[in-house]
Amino acid sequence: MARLAQYSHRLSVPPGKTFIQEGEAATDFYIVTAGHVKLFTLMPDGRRQITGFGQSGDFLGLASGATYAFSAEALGPLSLCRFSRTGLGLLRREFPELELRLMEEASRELVQAQRRMLLLGRKTARERLASFLLEQHHRSPTREIVIHLPMSRTGIADYLGLTIETVSRTLNALQREMMITIAQVTQITLLNLPALEHLARGG
Repeated sequence: MARLAQYSHRLSVPPGKTFIQEGEAATDFYIVTAGHVKLFTLMPDGRRQITGFGQSGDFLGLASGATYAFSAEALGPLSLCRFSRTGLGLLRREFPELELRLMEEASRELVQAQRRMLLLGRKTARERLASFLLEQHHRSPTREIVIHLPMSRTGIADYLGLTIETVSRTLNALQREMMITIAQVTQITLLNLPALEHLARGG
């Protein structure tokens, strides 16, 4: 850890600030140590497309090539560790066991991208919302049934390829069906996990 710290820099990023720019040289990668991140790409017409959300413990940019394939913006107060790829190469030679850990994280980034393609390409609005809620549940360290969403309804809609009206209407329908309760916009309780899992699978 002492050697790793030599090649890292701790950063504090204010809400709304972009710290990774799509298309820039991918000279560094980041580990989120506290807070939440919005990942997005720019479409040809200038619109943003949200491609994912990051949280504490996530690696960002590890699977990038010569340039970053996405931009990253702080959703709230954010703490990061930034590592140079040059320093990482030296550490890989010094600590061979680090290679496996980094490969696992890079593979996780690719698996998430594949899941998102399935989410947008094959699932209905109800299935997308159920999948999203379960994803947030499974990413919680304690697997609490009460999930706190750091992103807005607009962000959820953008991520799922839906309109904000469809997101609100579908969430209200899931609440009427006693699968969830909505205490406030950012706090949702998952009442019936088996039913949500069945729905997410296309049931």
